[in-house]
Amino acid sequence: MELGETAPTAPVASPAPWHLWVIGTVGLLWNAFGCYDYVMSKTSPETYLAQMGMGQETVDYMASFPAWLTAFWALGVWGSLAGSVLLLARSRHAVTAFAASLFGLAVSQGYETLFLKPPFPPPLAVVGTIWIALILQLVYASRMKRASVLA
Repeated sequence: MELGETAPTAPVASPAPWHLWVIGTVGLLWNAFGCYDYVMSKTSPETYLAQMGMGQETVDYMASFPAWLTAFWALGVWGSLAGSVLLLARSRHAVTAFAASLFGLAVSQGYETLFLKPPFPPPLAVVGTIWIALILQLVYASRMKRASVLA
C-alpha cells in the first residue's frame, strides 16, 4: 500500500429489519426439529418411530437407506439449520446453506419417491410444508443478501 492510500474496507451491511430476527428465529426452531428428527431416526429408531405409531417395518425400511441417501438427507436438515444460524448472524453464506439444503431435500425425497417403496405413504401436507418452508427461507435469505442486510 502506498503512502496516503487507505486500506480497503469490508462492505458495510444495512441495518437488519425486525423481520429478519423473527424469520431467523422461527426458521431456527423449525429446522432444529428436522435435525432432532434426523438424529432420533438414526440413533434410536425403534423407540422414536414407535412413539409416532410406526412399527418395525418402518425401522427396517429406514435402515435400508444407502449411505449416500442418508448423506443427502443429512445435507437437507443440517444445511437448513446452518442457513438459519447464518441468517441470524447476517452472513451472506445463509443463501448457500439454504440452497445446499434444498438440493439435499430434492435428492433424498426424489430418490425415495421414485425408487423406494416406503411402508407408509408420506403425508403430503407435511412434505409440502417442508418444501414451502425451505423455498421461502432461501428466497428470503436471497432478498436480504440483495438488500445488503447480509454481508
